[in-house]
Amino acid sequence: MKPRSTLFLAGAFLMGGLLPARAQQAPSPYTTRFAVEAPITAGLLGLSATGLLLVQHKRTATEADLAALDRANIPAIDRFSAGRFSERAQLLSDGFCYGTLALVPALLAFQPNVHGRYGQVAGLYLETMSSTAALFTLTVGTVYRYRPYLYGPDGGELRHGPVATDAFFGGHTAHTATATFFAAQVFHDFNPGSKAGPYVWGVAAAVPAVVAYFRVQAGKHFLTDNLVGYAVGATVGIMVPRLHRNDTVFDPANVPPQRFLDSAVGVGVGTAAGLVALHFYKRLHGTGVSLGPAQGVNVNGYAYGGVRLARVL
Repeated sequence: MKPRSTLFLAGAFLMGGLLPARAQQAPSPYTTRFAVEAPITAGLLGLSATGLLLVQHKRTATEADLAALDRANIPAIDRFSAGRFSERAQLLSDGFCYGTLALVPALLAFQPNVHGRYGQVAGLYLETMSSTAALFTLTVGTVYRYRPYLYGPDGGELRHGPVATDAFFGGHTAHTATATFFAAQVFHDFNPGSKAGPYVWGVAAAVPAVVAYFRVQAGKHFLTDNLVGYAVGATVGIMVPRLHRNDTVFDPANVPPQRFLDSAVGVGVGTAAGLVALHFYKRLHGTGVSLGPAQGVNVNGYAYGGVRLARVL
């Protein structure tokens, strides 16, 4: 992960959205201030970067460690998934996860009541996703739990490296739940009394459950990893917007007319958010790049010291 480029995009995301929204003075059930939300989001992204650094420096499992794995030591609730491995299920889980992260802000851009305050909502979305990312990376970077596929013969090169011990907790499930429950909460707050509300909440609950199912089928996570990820994601997705709610009664009748061009910009924002998330996950799952100390003696007999940047080919 490149913290500087990510933070730059985060700043552009917030500046480009919150300022026009403030000028329009469209009604909103939320109260936010750029001077408060931007530093919080930047701090959360910094914590995520710290977690990624911890992940890259986790101790890798040896052949002896893998040979000693025993299904009998797995809690009964998780034992059924030990040894599973499916690249197709992994691809499906990736598609549902990344697609949801990009689709949520795009759909909200075309929601008439949200449209006038889309910049504010987009900023809250980034802050919400950053909260889950910080919790996830810091946990994965400090907790060792072997992936289910390690209890079988499959996995190839995935059997080695720090990624093999990143089972707890389910990141795909957590981030998907954060996005869908955030969308449901925002829809609820901007559309009080809407008859579509129960269906929106139903979809919000179903999509991360589908992701969790495919993560188990892929052998990436145990059931309990996904249950924790689901709980974390749903809680963050609901609580962050609720913590920003104000005491005013939102009246949809005061919402200005929606402009299609402005909403189309939201689709671009959603796509950008999805690409950032994809880059984030790729960095988390490893690229073979490592940075570490180096010292020795050169060909002329002089001692040297410094850092070494290496990439596995």
